[in-house]
Amino acid sequence: MTRRTRTIIFLACFLLFISVAPSAVLYSQGYRFDFENKKFTQTGGFFLKTVPRQADVYIEGKLNKKTDFFFGSALVENLLPKRYKIEVKKEGYHSWEKTLEIKEKEVIEAKNIVLFPQDVNFNVLSGQTEQFWFSPDQKRIILKEKEKLGWALKLYDLEKNIKSHLIKEGDIFAEGTELVNLTFSEDSKRIYLEASAKERIEYFVLELDRLTPLLTEIDSPPLPIENAIVYRQINNNIYYLDDSGYLFENEGKLASEPFPVKQETKYILDVFQKFIFLQEENDILYKFNPDLKTFEIFFEKIQSSKISPDNRKLAYFSDHEIWTLLLNDKNDPPQKKTGDKVFLMRLSEKITDVFWLNDNYLIFIAGDKIKISEIDDRDRLNIIDIFEIKKLPQNGSAVKMFWNQFDKKLYLLSENNLYGSGALLP
Repeated sequence: MTRRTRTIIFLACFLLFISVAPSAVLYSQGYRFDFENKKFTQTGGFFLKTVPRQADVYIEGKLNKKTDFFFGSALVENLLPKRYKIEVKKEGYHSWEKTLEIKEKEVIEAKNIVLFPQDVNFNVLSGQTEQFWFSPDQKRIILKEKEKLGWALKLYDLEKNIKSHLIKEGDIFAEGTELVNLTFSEDSKRIYLEASAKERIEYFVLELDRLTPLLTEIDSPPLPIENAIVYRQINNNIYYLDDSGYLFENEGKLASEPFPVKQETKYILDVFQKFIFLQEENDILYKFNPDLKTFEIFFEKIQSSKISPDNRKLAYFSDHEIWTLLLNDKNDPPQKKTGDKVFLMRLSEKITDVFWLNDNYLIFIAGDKIKISEIDDRDRLNIIDIFEIKKLPQNGSAVKMFWNQFDKKLYLLSENNLYGSGALLP
């Protein structure tokens, strides 16, 4: 090879290196050429985490990858900044879909994706059931069942899948006994009963953790404060509203002026994080303002409110709307902060009950359907119909629902039958 040939080859390689090297460096640093905007720009990506694992991830309608077997996660990289339609699918499950915007040098996260089964079946756990109550630890159910000679209370142990007899109507009074109220102790080991017969009201405690359940008559239900209209015990602190309308924490008065208590009105007092709420049943939800030291109207025509399992979010709802309140902004997106109210949805069907499925999903009855909704309000909400109530044998009676965090199952009471689903979450 001549010297002239070597020189030409060297110059050609040098020119090639000069022309390719910058592109290679830019590529290694995440730059791509945006043909639409005719410029180089840094890319971003999506990080997804799903339940169940090994779900298919589609970007703009094209299969991109699967979430991994061990963690159910997937990282989609090198995406130009713009909005992308993301779909997560798995055979036999409802799909998840959302349009999110990629920005330069940012990885957008969607770590709380849950795909729910398309077919949810229910089995009859108990017939002739008039009412049911779950224990605070959600491992037991008290059933009030019809019998030939009145009613009886049964204990359904969910861990052992065993139903056992507790007491019958005649164990309280001889005849014509009405069960007015039933509440569990905080440790789930006993229940308190209020019963009436012939204008006579008596109170009882029933010990559950005995070989033979023990029923004992007591003077009245145990109350920590004599003049409390309503109270709530949180760890070692007792919050209560007294009969004059003043709010107390233990012995310290929190309110500067009394709340206008209505006679013969049931109140519910709840304390979540630093927020104190007072609810007039099926009417108004008040929030205590610690600066003004008084209750203020927070939400009208409320049905109920529910705290999330992580105790950081509150869901509250009316006949047709569902909202959430962020109680603690730890680990939440930067655009959300403590005290933020988020409107989730307004439905034409009447909403009859709402439960937290987990920290990021709600399950509720709307009309004749049971629905599940995420609370991630970026883009549209993913809302699915999980079950049609008309599939249950019923004659127009209302369906009572309970979501159990212990076994991740849904329980329905319809036409005196208590139904239980399979597990909806792992």
